[in-house]
Amino acid sequence: MSTYRFLIDEVEKGPSGSHIAAFFDMDRTVIYGFSAQDLLIEQVRSGELSVPGLADQVTQAVKFSRGRIGFESMVSSSVKHLRGQLDERNYEFGQKVFEKRVASRIYPEARMLIDAHLEKGHTVVIVSAATPYQVEPVAKDLGVPSFLCTHLEVENGICTGRVMEPACYGEGKSIAVLKFIEDNHAELSESFFYTDGHEDLPLLELVGRPRPLNPDKKLTRVAKARDWPISRFEGRGRTSTQEMARTTLAYASAIPAAGAAVAAYSANGSARQARNLFNTLWCEMSAAAIGLTLSVEGTENLWNHRPAVFMANHQSAVDAIAVMKLLQGDFTSIAKKEVRSQPFIGQVAEAMGTIFVDRKNNKKAREALAPAVNALKNGTSIMIFPEGTRSPTNKLSKFKKGGFHIAMQAGVPIVPIVLKNTTDAMPKGAIFARPATVHVEVLPAIQTTDWDIDDLDDHIAEIRQQFLTSLDQENPTKPQDFIRLKVSGEG
Repeated sequence: MSTYRFLIDEVEKGPSGSHIAAFFDMDRTVIYGFSAQDLLIEQVRSGELSVPGLADQVTQAVKFSRGRIGFESMVSSSVKHLRGQLDERNYEFGQKVFEKRVASRIYPEARMLIDAHLEKGHTVVIVSAATPYQVEPVAKDLGVPSFLCTHLEVENGICTGRVMEPACYGEGKSIAVLKFIEDNHAELSESFFYTDGHEDLPLLELVGRPRPLNPDKKLTRVAKARDWPISRFEGRGRTSTQEMARTTLAYASAIPAAGAAVAAYSANGSARQARNLFNTLWCEMSAAAIGLTLSVEGTENLWNHRPAVFMANHQSAVDAIAVMKLLQGDFTSIAKKEVRSQPFIGQVAEAMGTIFVDRKNNKKAREALAPAVNALKNGTSIMIFPEGTRSPTNKLSKFKKGGFHIAMQAGVPIVPIVLKNTTDAMPKGAIFARPATVHVEVLPAIQTTDWDIDDLDDHIAEIRQQFLTSLDQENPTKPQDFIRLKVSGEG
């Protein structure tokens, strides 16, 4: 069985050009599990789907799995409750489901593989049996420009609840891809198809490079018989006992680190040295425990200007460990007041001199920032996540102004720290971490001494743009729904 590195190396060493297409199935190939389950769970929780409706959907799914009904019939039954709904509303609901449940299950290896194809100029397409409400958010997050999927009929912006045939399943995927190839001039003999399911054999047999990925039992047997390379991703899915143990060890390592810090404080009475010692010991031990390593560009920018306000984007619970490894000492952080009440984390944060702010009360928040300004003037740097909370995806959220006010009032520079993939180790909502190499870019310091309050919004926008550029999120484009374009006559 080949590893994901085999797949990426194959792409990177191969030819470039848009005539080569890379088709990706979605469920269990790009994401762990099934997006339809997530949609169903949220429909039930929101009250959109009744208990009888849920029972009917489960019944139809069982019938389909036993071969008693076709795919179109199953989908028709599962979307009956959407009849009469605004199509725009269905897309909005799909985006919410993605952010809440699906985003954290995108395989990091799939993200890297898709990026490799995009960098080679290949035509990258998600081709899925799911609806556009499920597929579009995934394609958008991954930067995939086009997708093919199963559509529901829409009249005057209203969903009729009827499935447009053929559904993008089994032979239907081949039909959709052939239409796409015809209009986009790609060469099937040079193209890839990554999928987990045996039902996709018709399309696997069409492309020159069939690549079974996380294959089911039936596809595994076929792949072995035809000598197709089999690969499996392990970056998502069930947490192993080892990962549980390593994450627990990472938290527990705070105990000996705290013991050493207390001993140091008892010996010399320096709270600053004690906190620096705790930072160094805990971040190194916790990072080693979970297997977190950093690949850093611009290390010199961490030391050229101190004290400073260090700002990092916020994707994951391991961001704090990554930042501690980078800054090492002589800094404190700003956090929302809710962190103080979190077991263990709150106690550690308070012991480290963290400044807590009430984000719901602007006046109290401004008052709470005064200690941060004083700390900077006394030589202690400040670390802050300007987004305020973790993003559900790797996409950058809006920046809050607090950290920028602090830097301007103290007259110190801002140093942007761009964390590019900490979700590989621990996406939002995860409890346990996985080993990962996090790529970091530390940008040059930005002076604030000549800033004016009237121009603050412009300065924030400029700094946020630097993050977007480093994250390659400058020009987000909505992925094209190729089938819908063809049906509407726009494509």
